[in-house]
Amino acid sequence: MTAASAGIDPTALAPEVLPRLPELDPALSRWIRTTDRRGDHHTWHLLDNGPQLQAAGTEIIGTVLCVHGNPTWSYLWRNVIDQAPAGWRVIALDQLGMGFSDRTDRPRTLAERVDDLGDLSDALGLTGPVVLLAHDWGGPIGLGWALAHTDLLAGIVLTNTAVHQPASSPAPTAIRIARSPLLLDLVCRRTPAFVRATTAISRPPLRRELRDAFAAPYDSASRRRAVADFVADIPLADEHRSMAALQAIGNGLDKVADLPALLVWGPSDPVFSQLYLDDLMQRLPQADVHRFAGASHLVLEDRPEGIGFIWQWITTHLAVDRVRDDHESAEQGSGDQRVVDHGGRRAVDGRPDHDRSQVDDHFGDHARAAAAQVGGVPIVVDVTDPGRTAIVELGDRPTSITFGDLAERVSAVARGLTARGVEPRDRVAVLVPPGIDLTTVVYALWRLGAVIVIADAGLGLRRMAGALRGAGVDHVIGIGKALVLTGLTGVPGSRIRFEGRRIAELIEDGTGVELPDSEPAPDADGAILFTSGATGPPKGVVYSRTRLSAQIALLRDGFGFGHDDSFVAAFAPFALYGPALGMASAVPDMDVTAPHTLTAAALAEAVERADATIVFASPAALRNVVATAAALSPEQRTALQRPELVLSAGAPVPPALLRQVKQLLPQAATHTPYGMTEALPVATIDPTTLEPVPGSPSGVCVGTPLPAVTVALNPLGAAPEDLTTDPGVVGEIVIFGPHTKTRYDRLWGTQVASECPPGWHRSGDVGCYDSDGRLWVQGRVAHVLWTADGPLTPYGPEELIEQLPGVTAAAVVGVGPVGTQQPVAVIVPNGRVPRRSPLVPARVAQTVREAAGVDFAAVLEADWLPVDIRHASKVDRSALARWATRWLHGKDAARALKPRTGSAPVTRSR
Repeated sequence: MTAASAGIDPTALAPEVLPRLPELDPALSRWIRTTDRRGDHHTWHLLDNGPQLQAAGTEIIGTVLCVHGNPTWSYLWRNVIDQAPAGWRVIALDQLGMGFSDRTDRPRTLAERVDDLGDLSDALGLTGPVVLLAHDWGGPIGLGWALAHTDLLAGIVLTNTAVHQPASSPAPTAIRIARSPLLLDLVCRRTPAFVRATTAISRPPLRRELRDAFAAPYDSASRRRAVADFVADIPLADEHRSMAALQAIGNGLDKVADLPALLVWGPSDPVFSQLYLDDLMQRLPQADVHRFAGASHLVLEDRPEGIGFIWQWITTHLAVDRVRDDHESAEQGSGDQRVVDHGGRRAVDGRPDHDRSQVDDHFGDHARAAAAQVGGVPIVVDVTDPGRTAIVELGDRPTSITFGDLAERVSAVARGLTARGVEPRDRVAVLVPPGIDLTTVVYALWRLGAVIVIADAGLGLRRMAGALRGAGVDHVIGIGKALVLTGLTGVPGSRIRFEGRRIAELIEDGTGVELPDSEPAPDADGAILFTSGATGPPKGVVYSRTRLSAQIALLRDGFGFGHDDSFVAAFAPFALYGPALGMASAVPDMDVTAPHTLTAAALAEAVERADATIVFASPAALRNVVATAAALSPEQRTALQRPELVLSAGAPVPPALLRQVKQLLPQAATHTPYGMTEALPVATIDPTTLEPVPGSPSGVCVGTPLPAVTVALNPLGAAPEDLTTDPGVVGEIVIFGPHTKTRYDRLWGTQVASECPPGWHRSGDVGCYDSDGRLWVQGRVAHVLWTADGPLTPYGPEELIEQLPGVTAAAVVGVGPVGTQQPVAVIVPNGRVPRRSPLVPARVAQTVREAAGVDFAAVLEADWLPVDIRHASKVDRSALARWATRWLHGKDAARALKPRTGSAPVTRSR
């Protein structure tokens, strides 16, 4: 399609010149004259890069039609135009009465605005393929146009909009206030309050010059008349004149269900909340979704990176569609496995395999064999020996349950949940303390084919509630306190209380209820587990039932777990795997949301009650076990001689700590499985057996990959598909295995970025292999210091500093711009003496520099390091870098160094 055939008229009207505005190229402005159904003439203002493409002789391969809402204008889309890939035309219109388009002599209804947009596309001679991009009340207007122009439409992108107001929920407070007769004219027309309020809610706040630019077309009451008319035209009652049009648009979206769609959302929007996103996801079930945690109404202003996601999505889907149209894509079905050919790349269960031509052949062979090496384990209770103890519950009321009784209880609870409306594929938040009740409800939900959603209390109430709202849960199952708190924080879904006599009532409700006969599909979602949020907002990680089974099998085969084993899980999620593994399990008497509350006595009691051969605990938990060991009785010390294996994960574990653990549990090997929420386990080693070898890499050795797992490195600065296992090459750790995540939930852009090459998971960790094939983790990619001498990873220098007498913990961060960052060390000394300044004495700084072999620009001290709550181990180096920057710039930064997720004790700095 050439520019001329796209309807670009260089003689179009130009009745006025826009004021100079930041980030806006004035050459993009043009005006078009249309005639509406009544014969009235209107002049529209557009931002349009079409004439520029025409002047350059560029062929147009597609058009993005951008439709704003109220009270913005085409300025909203300026950066979409600026980032347009070669050959893409972007038309961003000002709706009639809005922006710099004509002011009309009467209000426009929704139906009229849909027709107006059709008049404009006709005047432009618009041809396909067209992608609709719409925001706010531009959503229903744009979708109304789309339904009338499906022959042109190639895709739909919506940001914070709605096509339906559920009768069970009140309209947004901001809209109801603005719609009130006493305020409508005052707030929306006579004053700029409504205009200004729209940009005032951005997170982070918009710069003043940008807020002024958004308000520029609305500098008088006469120019704001359509702002008030737009608000008045929002249909909130059946008798409203625009309600029929809105319902027709919402009900008609099934006509575009075969088209690609993307929903980009700011969940902190006080107008278009999660309620409207959930509604659109039901109406456009094919849609990809990306939620930007913390972003508000103007999501592309709050998170500019969303524009890049949108263009990546558009170009990807349009390319796939062209391949399909050319009959170069074929879909084949064979049993339960679906194989799709996307332009030469094959995908199993929708997960594309990586491009083998870009990677050494042995990666391909290993990856293909991985699924065969790990046998599937159904995620059901193993009842091979029904009379054997399954779970030991400790605390105020210690009790236990056998495998046989647990299986019966799971079935009874599943029937009760069915009676309460829980159905297959429903998302169910589970807020039940670890133990028999938690295990029962989780396996009951899996029996029904529901999806468990786990966002543990270690995230903190605010973040936990935000995670559950974002997941769009259908039900919340929990103890009474949890149900109250989730209700107060706006978590959706029905409430099912699961504690005490309420469990008996639930089971009674299910009497006579038939459970589904068929098993859920293997590739159906089984769980959504949220990350700790230590390196950003918590992310929902989706696991299919197949991948959950593969994870359980990998734990079984990788560590030799057998039915004769039993384990103590001081990290609650792992207690859930016991029944599937056929192993008895116990959660010690501790606050599972605070790992450092595990005492040596509590661990000994759990080991004795469960006759445990295996212990799983976080580094923070083990640290407190060692710290409280002096209080052990002789009987408790004897009990701790039973375990044969101690597993610790969540953060790298210092070998010195493990050697102390071995003094308490002398018969146990101490393994530190490496992994993350998205892939666990990946590799393992007993660090106490690691002998120092001259020339070994710096950092933390996490051992060799498990047999079913492929781990490669993407060298820093290299192309994403450039993978290697050569020793000594530092790069991002990339993982391929049958147990890695299925996807990130409602984070399309994050998922695409993390699965590159396709089929692999980019861990965000940086490291290298040694000559013996062992993997060393050297930090997070986000924490690599890019100095003038090249990249510097933090773990190695930190480990050397922490070996100095009197140093409890250390962290290395960068200050200054990328490429010329200056390294700064932050140390936590033993018995810190308060100082007015965090700068350490010169002799101490020199000692630190010599120990680390790094010429630090400064060495600072603190009495603690900010860490995550879940593991109490992962240091927030970004917070430390901001704190160090403020101090080095002479600013009082006492408030800057705060744990982002709450107070935490001094810890090792991984």
